[in-house]
Amino acid sequence: MFLDLIRRRNPALIEQSIALHQAGKLPANTYVIDLDAVEANARHIAGVADKHGLKAYAMTKQMGRNGSFCRAIVKGGIAKSVAVDMECARATHKAGMGLGHLGHLVQVPRAEVDAAASLAPDNWTVLSLEQAEMAGAAARKFGRTQNILVRLVADGDKFYRCQEGGLPAANAVRIADEIDALPGAQFAGITTFPSQLFDHATGTVKPTPNLATLERAAEALAKAGRNSIEINTPGTTSSEILPLLAAAGATQVEPGHGLTGTTPLHAVRDLPERPAVVYLSEVSHHIGSESFCFGGGLYIDPVFPDYPVKAIVSSEPTAAEKDLLGVEIPVPASIDYYGMIDARVRRPAIGDSVVFGFRPQAFVTRAYTAGVSGLSKGNPHVETIYDAFGRPADWPL
Repeated sequence: MFLDLIRRRNPALIEQSIALHQAGKLPANTYVIDLDAVEANARHIAGVADKHGLKAYAMTKQMGRNGSFCRAIVKGGIAKSVAVDMECARATHKAGMGLGHLGHLVQVPRAEVDAAASLAPDNWTVLSLEQAEMAGAAARKFGRTQNILVRLVADGDKFYRCQEGGLPAANAVRIADEIDALPGAQFAGITTFPSQLFDHATGTVKPTPNLATLERAAEALAKAGRNSIEINTPGTTSSEILPLLAAAGATQVEPGHGLTGTTPLHAVRDLPERPAVVYLSEVSHHIGSESFCFGGGLYIDPVFPDYPVKAIVSSEPTAAEKDLLGVEIPVPASIDYYGMIDARVRRPAIGDSVVFGFRPQAFVTRAYTAGVSGLSKGNPHVETIYDAFGRPADWPL
């Protein structure tokens, strides 16, 4: 879905991924990240957020919490991360980012609350009062009072399966008072996910019922004297939707795929953020009319219905249409040891580079991630190669 966009708006990323792979500087099974584009994207998002009085926290899981990626975001003006889990918090901390938000989407396990508190998160989301109590108790050990965000739920709100949970929005005022009564904790604001989603029928991003739930709760809290709360509104975040969120009362936004120009809206409209990531593989072997390429990172974030997947297959730097070949991706029930290239028209050579353009979630894969700097200056340089958990990889040995 995104390959045509990358070919048109950032062909150098495809070409240099092939050149660096053929030179032995990039391994197969790698998400290759254009760090110059990421920095520029972050700078634009940060500027629009600042204009609308919004705090921006970067979601880095999609790029496997790659340290070079994190540092490019900081250079672009977004200094703090939102950690989807404790692994994310540790990796972004090691990369030099502050911790803006923790506990959402994944709550902090009991045995890790002290470690979480030691990172001094600006905001800690809870789905229960028990979690708020644990967060406050842990914060006290470090001489802190922890700002608590509460995920609110109401009838009609939308949640992805396995991501449900939260406290009743109708009880927001009482919940705020109860959190303030907990040692080491203070009520700071409210959140949900997703507060907006891409609408396939119109090709636009639209608010979910969840956003209206936050607006109603904020109004009730304001009537109770809580006028300066944080309203955290993650989901499908690019600079394009920040005015909409600000108008709804949001105070915090959390760009993730917006930093790499791969939100669903980027696939249908040219937005200011440029596409900044490809997935790199290599032809392994042939069987009949198929050529097999190495997998490991062939997880395509399913925000679109199934579509024909293609890749650039070549040993020479190219983004040309003639080098496009169809590829069958293993179904989610299978392990993606390989992708299967349709070689009926053209049989690639073993060792040829294979470059995909799709919306990734590197942290759920076993792929490498590699930031490349200098692409915008025509002088590409591979930074440290990381594994999918944001740890420097042992490559090459």
